[in-house]
Amino acid sequence: MLANMVLIVHVIVAVTIVVLVLLQHGKGADMGAAFGSGSAGSLFGASGAANFLSRSTGVCAGVFFVTCLALTYFHAPKSATGVMSGGVMQETPVKTDAVKTDGGASSIPAPTTAPAVPATAPAPSDSKPQQIPK
Repeated sequence: MLANMVLIVHVIVAVTIVVLVLLQHGKGADMGAAFGSGSAGSLFGASGAANFLSRSTGVCAGVFFVTCLALTYFHAPKSATGVMSGGVMQETPVKTDAVKTDGGASSIPAPTTAPAVPATAPAPSDSKPQQIPK
């Protein structure tokens, strides 16, 4: 239940970061403002929008980082005691239901190899090349 709530927050924050980044002006936008874009009359003032958007993006990035760590914690493999077991590089045991372990014959058929097909080269031609009349 808690993992689902964190996942929902994670997706909302990810979409918010995308929108905030797209709303921000690039480094070349200052030259456009000099030719009459009129940013001084905006909602946040002359430079208030840039500060507000950049701070909001930073806060959302921090929340995104925390939700990433939380989702990793919730979905990590845990042992019977509830403690995380092993690490990322630990091998997962493979189920061997198809192979008999009592020393009997295996139910998996032995791999077969296809017979090698000999590569045949074209036979050399004894005839001389024909000349094409002009």
